[in-house]
This record gives sequence, C-alpha cells and structure tokens, in this order.
Amino acid sequence: MSTSVFLAAALAGAGIIDTSGFNDSRHHWRSINQPERTMQAVPDQPSYAAGQVDEIAANVLLFQRANGGWPKDYDMLAILNDDQKQRIRDSHDANDTSFDNHNVFPQVEYLARAFALRGNPAWREACVRGLDFMLGAQYANGGFPQRWPKPSGIGAHITFNDGVMIGILQVLRDAARPAPHFSWLDRERRERARLAVQRGVQCLLRMQVLVDGVPTAWGQQHDARTLAPAPARTFEPACLAPGDTAEIVEFLMGEERPSREVVAAVEAAIAWLRKVGLSGVKVERVPAPPAEYFRHKTDFDVVVVPDAKAPPLWPRMVEIATGRALFADRSGKIAYALAEIDRERRTGSGWFVTSPRRLLETDYPRWRRGLPE
Repeated sequence: MSTSVFLAAALAGAGIIDTSGFNDSRHHWRSINQPERTMQAVPDQPSYAAGQVDEIAANVLLFQRANGGWPKDYDMLAILNDDQKQRIRDSHDANDTSFDNHNVFPQVEYLARAFALRGNPAWREACVRGLDFMLGAQYANGGFPQRWPKPSGIGAHITFNDGVMIGILQVLRDAARPAPHFSWLDRERRERARLAVQRGVQCLLRMQVLVDGVPTAWGQQHDARTLAPAPARTFEPACLAPGDTAEIVEFLMGEERPSREVVAAVEAAIAWLRKVGLSGVKVERVPAPPAEYFRHKTDFDVVVVPDAKAPPLWPRMVEIATGRALFADRSGKIAYALAEIDRERRTGSGWFVTSPRRLLETDYPRWRRGLPE
C-alpha cells in the first residue's frame, strides 16, 4: 500500500478527508492579487478544520458551476460570510471553469470520498456531474486543456503545469478501477473513465519529446494539434519540465500492466532526469526591502548559493536543445541564471523543484524491481 493510500485510509477511519488537494487554489485566493474574482478573501478569513466534512462539502457544492466544473483559485475550506456566499450563487451560471492550479479534480475526489464516508446523495450527484465535466473536456487525441469549456489561447494547450492532465487522469483511473472511494460509481461511467485513461496514456507516449532522436521528457504544456512543447505566459517559454515529467512518470508507473512502450518511456525520462539534475547548490530566501507588485508582495529575495552537501534539485524549466536551466521575466527575456531575471519573478515563481528526487531514489527502483523479467 502506497503512503498516500495508507494516509487516506487512516484519515477516513477517523472521519477525516485529506484536503491537501485544495492547497494550491487556497494559496492563490488568499495570497495572490486577482481583482477579477467573483469575490475576494477578507482579512483573517477563518477556515474549517479537515474534520468538518459536512461544511467543506457544502462549500464544494456551493462553488460548483451549472456546467459541473469549478472556477479556479478559491478556498474550499473558507468559512464564508453571507455576502461572499451570495456572490457565488449569483455567478452559478458562469463558464469560468478551469483545471488550472489543481482545480476540479480535487473537488471530484473529495466528493467521492465524502459520499463513501457519509452517504449524502447530494455529494454523489455533484461528484458525478464533476466527473462528467472532466470526461467531456478530453480532446479526441487524449489530452486535456487547461480551461474548459471553449478553451482558447494558452488555455487550449494540453497542460501538465499545476497538475492539470495528470491530476485528471489519476482521478479517472481511480474511478475506472474502481478505488474504494469510487466503488459506488455506475459501470457505464467506470468504462468511460477507463477508456479516457487509455487515450490519455497513448497521448502521453506521443508527446514525449525527442532530442536528436532520443526520447527525453515533457513540457509544461503542449500544443493541442502538433503535440509539441508550447509557450504559455511571457515567463514560460516552450521547454522541458522536470517537475511535470516526474509527475507523468509516477503516473505511468501506476499502470497495472505497463506495455513495452510505457516501460521505454519511463526509462528514457529517468535517464533524462538524472542528466539535468543540479548538485552542489541550494536555493535560499534572504531578507530584502519590502516590495509590492501587481500579483504579490514580498519582503525577501531568492538566491542560488553553493553548498556541497545540498541534496539534488532540478530547474523548473530546461531548454529543449541544450538541457540548460531556463529562467524568464514578464518581459519575455530569457536567462540562464536566476540572478539574471528581475526580483518580481524571482519571488513570484518557483524556479526549482525537488520532486524527481523521490522518484529517482525510491519510487522508480521499487517499480523496476517489480517488473517481470
């Protein structure tokens, strides 16, 4: 039993459902300035505890749009005032739903677990509507856009950044098998989920980038037609992405009977991650004069310093042709060192990731030992 499955079972036994899937949207709502939101957080907005399942589930249902999805960047654990609740009700029919920032699939999973725990039929109905929303968003080629419905611009790219495609596929895989918290799901939807995962895996295999004929990794987002890595915001050029690649590999290793193509894709990605990892350095926050930018405030700066004893880390973005770490600011200027971009982006984005470490040191070796000879 994996650590995450064991934790979920232990929490359920105590009448608690893990709410960490909401953390990304929660952070955006509380910490990042977005005036376009339907409603804003108030100072010191209180939160429900993880054990308050009825209250959290009521929030999840309140935020669910008429199309079955959810708008991004709100806190499902927030104790809302009457004005905030009314603003959400008034925007019920909006088509502002998005998978960005770990959204929609955490709500579907939470509702599935809540129904399995407490049996409230309203939670089951909302979960099924969310599941249908995800199934309806899949492209014919197996990919998923960042935004749905009517995706456009960067929202139309097949997106791995912020957990989009792999988060959706993982929930659909749980629904298809089914995992215990989806044991109540009807057979027809389980089959639709199984086929969606099958198409998704084939799309992943087609998107693995070849460099000089050698399979390597995946980008943060890929063009929905050509399947090539694509740029997004001005500080997100087309690249290869170690963090997203690690997440994709973990998902592929979860295949019950991995094909030769899946095994080959995993092995190639592992070799690439070993090649582009950084050693002998660490990232530090250092005090700096307070500064306020359009999206965030900061009283620190971020620097990369030598440290021979530091554990390995990986750049968020890697140049496709050269394997060098990539950095950029809102002007679109490309740099190859963190110090070469402005403080707004140094403190406004995470430029290094550590997730490949567990994959390389623990999960991949265990998976490799379990493969048939």
